[in-house]
Amino acid sequence: MKNNITRRRSLELLGFAAAMPVAAKMSLPVKEEKLRERYLFTYCLNMSTIAGQKLGFMKELETAAEAGFRSVEIWMGTLQPYLQSGGTLQQVKNRLNDLGLKVEDCISFNEWIVDDDARRQKGIDNMKREMEMMAEIGCKRMAATGMGTSAADVPAKEVIAERYRGILEMGGQIGVVPQLEMWGFQKNLQDVAEVLYIAMKSRHPSARVLLDVFHLYNGNTSIETLSLMDPNAVEMFHMNDYPAGLPYQTITDSDRIYPGDGIAPIKQTLNILLQNRKTHLVLSTELFNKAYYQQSALTVAKTSLAKMKAIVESL
Repeated sequence: MKNNITRRRSLELLGFAAAMPVAAKMSLPVKEEKLRERYLFTYCLNMSTIAGQKLGFMKELETAAEAGFRSVEIWMGTLQPYLQSGGTLQQVKNRLNDLGLKVEDCISFNEWIVDDDARRQKGIDNMKREMEMMAEIGCKRMAATGMGTSAADVPAKEVIAERYRGILEMGGQIGVVPQLEMWGFQKNLQDVAEVLYIAMKSRHPSARVLLDVFHLYNGNTSIETLSLMDPNAVEMFHMNDYPAGLPYQTITDSDRIYPGDGIAPIKQTLNILLQNRKTHLVLSTELFNKAYYQQSALTVAKTSLAKMKAIVESL
């Protein structure tokens, strides 16, 4: 494969793909098109949403399944204590099969971007081990965050792109794709234009970006920006919402609320991400709301699923 990104791939990432899918989409009857849209989504629970209840890894899986989810997004910070206490990946895989659950993604925090060579290598080595663990339980994605950087020492976007290519190549050998996660508070990763630029500059066909309703607002990204990209560069979308009256400069993770309960332009965003879509879009509720942590985890999980379905049904 050529190192340089092809002209066709560049156009695809920017959204200027062949017009055939658009023509086919426009020719569908309205009712059929609405039905097609609903089945283009996979509903998923990010375990941060029920993390405050301190259930433990296996109980989190069981709660998600009981609530009606068939897909989950796990956190390495919860899986590791389970393994350290004597659990095994084979037991995890067996339980996932028993519950009918699929792990869509793993949230972890490795310092693969930082300039310090020793720290970066340690982060990459740990990411490799975690990717191998994910491959063993059937998970094909992992979040690649800006962990370890700050506004003062974040590398240039071109440097991040080269380092992103490195972990993409590593993931390709293992079978796990590191998704470049947009963080609205992180310089050089704070809006769609930046993460898309880095993904393109990585010159790797597996590059994907992980977006989030909260971070779109926190990073002051206009949803019109999304219209300029190929929606297929986004395979997962973190679902949440935010109330009125909170400036994007000061809003925090704990201010996230159920999708549909706030003022975020979620339906408009989803309609953009549906255009020319070739694969399912995984919608994953990711919340850190302390008030929800005081409730039953099952209630919160059920509510999350119902809120996402209500939005999709109203598109």
